[in-house]
Amino acid sequence: MKDNNAAITTDVLLFAPDTAGQWHVLLIERGHAPFAGRWALPGGYVDPHETFAAAAVRELHEETGVAFEEWNLDRVGIYDTPGRDPRGRVVSVAFAAVLDHMPVAVGGDDARQARWWPVTDVLSTDFGPLAFDHDQALADAVDLYMQAGITLAH
Repeated sequence: MKDNNAAITTDVLLFAPDTAGQWHVLLIERGHAPFAGRWALPGGYVDPHETFAAAAVRELHEETGVAFEEWNLDRVGIYDTPGRDPRGRVVSVAFAAVLDHMPVAVGGDDARQARWWPVTDVLSTDFGPLAFDHDQALADAVDLYMQAGITLAH
């Protein structure tokens, strides 16, 4: 019998405007392989006692210092393409939220740094790809909010 066990993870997309009204997304610079040095969404493994949303809130706080309530999260999607993580089969549930300001973010845990980036910059080809399949999660979250009447990128 083949072992089909998958690891489960969660990722978080936080969006907030700057004082000029330009939308930003919170990213972390990965401190470890895979993709060390690349920008990614805050996130990580779900512990056995946690829901995906609870793990998202915990990972967000551990990697960025930003505290958040899980009931404020919107589910963006499930990301399960084989090969999305070079460490093995990993399934992730991505969550998003729109804030009214950019809280201070500081890299922690396995994140070298945390930083707010303009959404339009991250979506441009000049930015370079995010780690894993986080570019797809970002595009999906932008689409989700656009359908709700919130335009995060032009």
